[in-house]
Amino acid sequence: MQPALSRISLSFLTGKNGIMITRDDAISMLGTYVTRENLFNHCLSTAAIMKNTAEYLNQDAEKWEIIGILHDIDYELIDGDMARHGTEGYRILLEEGVDEDIAEIVKRHNDFIYGNSDTPADRALQAADNISGLIIAAALMKGGRITDVTAKTIRKKFKEKSFAAGCRREQVALIEPLIELPVYFEIAIGALVDIRERLGLS
Repeated sequence: MQPALSRISLSFLTGKNGIMITRDDAISMLGTYVTRENLFNHCLSTAAIMKNTAEYLNQDAEKWEIIGILHDIDYELIDGDMARHGTEGYRILLEEGVDEDIAEIVKRHNDFIYGNSDTPADRALQAADNISGLIIAAALMKGGRITDVTAKTIRKKFKEKSFAAGCRREQVALIEPLIELPVYFEIAIGALVDIRERLGLS
């Protein structure tokens, strides 16, 4: 894991209740509510892709990474009740003092309830949330070697609807007004290569 972001360099977000939210703070908060390693790693994967996407788009990479970390913070709590997903996350984050703008994006990512928002952060979260699993599945297909996964690999598997069937391709495609898909696949792969050891990949 990377070290905590420097407060001196203003690499933090101030919550409504005055709490300084850094990457490490967000990871610690996630660990309070998420105990399943695969879900925890999914959140870190989504966060890494969000960060790299924000950097490519000249957006707030630290904020987007924290959104990714926290986006499924309520998933174990709701116990399969998807009608509560996002709404419970919003409540938790506000109670924890996280900025409402972040909490709103976490809430809205349940598009089954709230539909799709056109903001760059919302589009990026939908795409990252879904492409992360497909890329990891492609890496496992290659014996866990994510460094062997290429954009060509992902383009091919993206068209195979039966592969990583939980990946909602239409949600990944929401990123297209901002980034062409082949470029986005490169960004997303690179993000997961950066955290491959945490994900148990090589």
